Amino acid sequence: MKIEDLKKKTDSELKDLLLQNKREKLNLRIQKVNGQLESSAQVRKARKLVARIKTLMHQKHQEAKV
Repeated sequence: MKIEDLKKKTDSELKDLLLQNKREKLNLRIQKVNGQLESSAQVRKARKLVARIKTLMHQKHQEAKV
């Protein structure tokens, strides 16, 4: 998901998306440990998406303060 798509979402949608992607990241880590993971790039993509969402949420919070 691109940052432009994330910017259009509300705070509650971002929180839900963050929770969903954290769960997916956990499942991918478990699959990696068990040797069931097909592509290790999926872990990296999930980690970066979580970081994007957190960054955007932080930016929105900072803008609301000002």
